[in-house]
Amino acid sequence: MAKRTKKYSETAQEKIEKVLHKFKKGKLKSGKNGKGGVVRTRKQAIAIGISEAREAESKVPMKKKLT
Repeated sequence: MAKRTKKYSETAQEKIEKVLHKFKKGKLKSGKNGKGGVVRTRKQAIAIGISEAREAESKVPMKKKLT
């Protein structure tokens, strides 16, 4: 049986791509409305991009549930 991969919509991928571009330029800030400090890790930048995609109601896989 083949393992299924997670599927992101085109709009979600574009949103994450834009966020990573801002991160690479050093202009991505965390917190509500970007009032926090500058994001320093790629992992945090991806999390922000996924969060923004969810807010825009793009198709994003559900979060993993901790059991």
